[in-house]
Amino acid sequence: MLNKSRRNFIKTTSLAGSGLLLLSPEIMALGKSEEKNSLSGKKVLYVYGGWEGHEPKQSIDVFVPWLKTEGAEVTVSDTLDSYLDEDLMNSIDLVVQSWTMGKITGEQEKGLLKAIKNGAGLAGWHGGIGDSFRNNTEYQFMVGGQWVAHPGGVIDYSVHITDKKDPVTQGLSDFKMHSEQYYMHVDPNVKVLATTKFTSDHSSWIGDCVIPVVWKKYYGDGRVFYSSLGHVMKDFEGPEVLEIMKRGIRWAAESKYAPKEKWRTPVYG
Repeated sequence: MLNKSRRNFIKTTSLAGSGLLLLSPEIMALGKSEEKNSLSGKKVLYVYGGWEGHEPKQSIDVFVPWLKTEGAEVTVSDTLDSYLDEDLMNSIDLVVQSWTMGKITGEQEKGLLKAIKNGAGLAGWHGGIGDSFRNNTEYQFMVGGQWVAHPGGVIDYSVHITDKKDPVTQGLSDFKMHSEQYYMHVDPNVKVLATTKFTSDHSSWIGDCVIPVVWKKYYGDGRVFYSSLGHVMKDFEGPEVLEIMKRGIRWAAESKYAPKEKWRTPVYG
């Protein structure tokens, strides 16, 4: 472990209200059902970096002000060395990571995996946790899936809400996207909340294939939440995209405090 003080590699951002995105009154009303999962007092580590095309730095302005208005204590870091800080990792309730591709050392990965397995939550979107550290299979085991393709690049596609009872997706309807449609290899032991259907327009052999878009799972005692939406920050201007992520963050942050959920049919249809 590095013998450096936390100040040497962690930067904390100030509240920037201008970064907040507004929701429609309808979606805001739906979000009130999540008030019981308040982030008040929760300690959140927000780690960003990796490939800049997914706008990891810009994501700070989307999510960190909101986390703070929810009452969370947020530490923002631009280095994976944060995962080496045992005191920090033992104290946090949630990791929000936006780090596409890149490489993680064995010790850095060990620190992250240990924290989640011991009960901290993990939440992220798109390549930020779904295409990080391609050589690290245990990390992928924790996340529950790995990006492998986005046929056609940025295209029009639909997202289907498959679980209308789960608090993360309750009250939301199917919606359209103009972004990357992630084709993923997915752990069957996840609770799928939304899916997307592929066409044969860009890859003939995947026509009518259904792939999960939003899921929740456990890694040890830790709650893990993932959404493949959010290629760039403009995608979060879609109210459903942003609301799903906010609710998923709230759910994951309750990892140390809420009973472990039991899913009788984790495999999606």
